[in-house]
Amino acid sequence: MRQMVRTTKALADESRIRILGALKGRELCVCQLIELLCLAPSTVSKHLSILKNARLIDSRKDGRWMYYRLADSGVPKAIKEALEWTVRSITETDIFVQDCQRMKEILKIDPEVLCSQQARVGKCERTD
Repeated sequence: MRQMVRTTKALADESRIRILGALKGRELCVCQLIELLCLAPSTVSKHLSILKNARLIDSRKDGRWMYYRLADSGVPKAIKEALEWTVRSITETDIFVQDCQRMKEILKIDPEVLCSQQARVGKCERTD
Protein backbone atom coordinates (compact mmCIF):
# COMPACT_ATOMS: atom_id res chain seq x y z
CA MET A 1 0.00 0.00 0.00
CA ARG A 2 2.81 2.45 0.87
CA GLN A 3 4.44 1.97 -2.53
CA MET A 4 1.15 2.67 -4.29
CA VAL A 5 0.70 5.89 -2.33
CA ARG A 6 4.29 7.00 -3.09
CA THR A 7 3.79 6.28 -6.78
CA THR A 8 0.46 8.07 -7.11
CA LYS A 9 1.74 11.07 -5.16
CA ALA A 10 4.81 11.21 -7.38
CA LEU A 11 2.60 11.23 -10.47
CA ALA A 12 0.35 13.97 -9.07
CA ASP A 13 2.52 16.88 -10.20
CA GLU A 14 2.94 18.41 -13.66
CA SER A 15 6.66 19.12 -13.24
CA ARG A 16 7.36 15.53 -12.20
CA ILE A 17 5.40 14.21 -15.16
CA ARG A 18 7.36 16.54 -17.45
CA ILE A 19 10.59 15.14 -15.96
CA LEU A 20 9.43 11.61 -16.78
CA GLY A 21 8.60 12.70 -20.32
CA ALA A 22 12.02 14.33 -20.72
CA LEU A 23 13.74 11.16 -19.53
CA LYS A 24 11.95 9.00 -22.09
CA GLY A 25 14.67 7.16 -23.99
CA ARG A 26 17.57 9.10 -22.49
CA GLU A 27 19.56 10.02 -19.44
CA LEU A 28 19.79 13.67 -18.35
CA CYS A 29 21.79 15.57 -15.79
CA VAL A 30 20.15 17.77 -13.20
CA CYS A 31 21.26 21.00 -14.90
CA GLN A 32 19.48 19.96 -18.11
CA LEU A 33 16.26 19.32 -16.19
CA ILE A 34 16.61 22.65 -14.37
CA GLU A 35 16.95 24.39 -17.72
CA LEU A 36 13.98 22.58 -19.20
CA LEU A 37 11.62 23.24 -16.31
CA CYS A 38 13.00 26.70 -15.52
CA LEU A 39 12.74 25.95 -11.81
CA ALA A 40 15.14 26.48 -8.92
CA PRO A 41 17.73 23.73 -8.48
CA SER A 42 16.34 22.90 -5.04
CA THR A 43 12.85 22.48 -6.49
CA VAL A 44 14.06 20.18 -9.26
CA SER A 45 16.10 18.19 -6.75
CA LYS A 46 13.02 17.74 -4.56
CA HIS A 47 10.98 16.54 -7.57
CA LEU A 48 13.75 14.09 -8.47
CA SER A 49 13.89 12.83 -4.90
CA ILE A 50 10.15 12.16 -4.90
CA LEU A 51 10.36 10.33 -8.23
CA LYS A 52 13.31 8.27 -7.05
CA ASN A 53 11.60 7.41 -3.76
CA ALA A 54 8.61 6.18 -5.78
CA ARG A 55 11.06 4.02 -7.81
CA LEU A 56 10.07 5.73 -11.07
CA ILE A 57 13.61 6.91 -11.87
CA ASP A 58 17.17 5.73 -11.26
CA SER A 59 20.28 7.84 -10.87
CA ARG A 60 24.01 7.58 -11.19
CA LYS A 61 26.82 9.89 -10.25
CA ASP A 62 29.61 10.60 -12.71
CA GLY A 63 32.22 12.88 -11.16
CA ARG A 64 30.35 15.93 -9.95
CA TRP A 65 27.37 15.28 -12.23
CA MET A 66 24.21 13.41 -11.26
CA TYR A 67 22.35 11.73 -14.11
CA TYR A 68 18.78 10.44 -14.09
CA ARG A 69 16.89 7.97 -16.28
CA LEU A 70 13.57 6.15 -16.18
CA ALA A 71 13.65 3.11 -13.91
CA ASP A 72 13.96 -0.15 -15.78
CA SER A 73 15.43 -3.17 -14.03
CA GLY A 74 14.16 -4.49 -10.74
CA VAL A 75 11.02 -2.36 -10.80
CA PRO A 76 7.78 -4.01 -9.65
CA LYS A 77 5.32 -4.67 -12.46
CA ALA A 78 2.72 -2.20 -11.15
CA ILE A 79 5.26 0.64 -11.04
CA LYS A 80 6.55 -0.22 -14.49
CA GLU A 81 3.00 -0.15 -15.86
CA ALA A 82 2.28 3.19 -14.15
CA LEU A 83 5.47 4.63 -15.59
CA GLU A 84 4.71 3.35 -19.10
CA TRP A 85 1.15 4.73 -18.92
CA THR A 86 2.39 8.13 -17.73
CA VAL A 87 5.07 8.46 -20.39
CA ARG A 88 2.68 7.25 -23.10
CA SER A 89 0.02 9.74 -21.96
CA ILE A 90 2.32 12.75 -21.84
CA THR A 91 3.58 12.17 -25.38
CA GLU A 92 0.12 13.15 -26.58
CA THR A 93 0.29 16.65 -25.03
CA ASP A 94 1.38 20.02 -26.39
CA ILE A 95 3.71 20.59 -23.45
CA PHE A 96 5.60 17.40 -24.33
CA VAL A 97 6.10 18.62 -27.90
CA GLN A 98 7.35 21.97 -26.58
CA ASP A 99 9.62 20.24 -24.08
CA CYS A 100 11.08 18.05 -26.85
CA GLN A 101 11.88 21.11 -28.96
CA ARG A 102 13.40 22.88 -25.97
CA MET A 103 15.41 19.80 -25.02
CA LYS A 104 16.99 19.67 -28.49
CA GLU A 105 18.46 23.11 -27.79
CA ILE A 106 19.48 22.25 -24.23
CA LEU A 107 21.29 19.09 -25.36
CA LYS A 108 23.50 21.20 -27.65
CA ILE A 109 25.01 22.84 -24.55
CA ASP A 110 27.72 21.03 -22.63
CA PRO A 111 26.41 20.27 -19.11
CA GLU A 112 29.41 21.99 -17.50
CA VAL A 113 28.74 25.16 -19.50
CA LEU A 114 25.03 24.97 -18.75
CA CYS A 115 25.64 24.53 -15.03
CA SER A 116 28.04 27.48 -14.87
CA GLN A 117 25.56 29.64 -16.83
CA GLN A 118 22.83 28.78 -14.36
CA ALA A 119 25.10 29.58 -11.40
CA ARG A 120 26.17 32.90 -12.93
CA VAL A 121 22.74 34.10 -14.03
CA GLY A 122 20.85 32.51 -11.15
CA LYS A 123 17.97 31.43 -13.39
CA CYS A 124 17.35 29.52 -16.57
CA GLU A 125 17.91 31.07 -19.97
CA ARG A 126 14.42 30.32 -21.27
CA THR A 127 13.53 32.55 -24.19
CA ASP A 128 9.95 31.49 -24.95
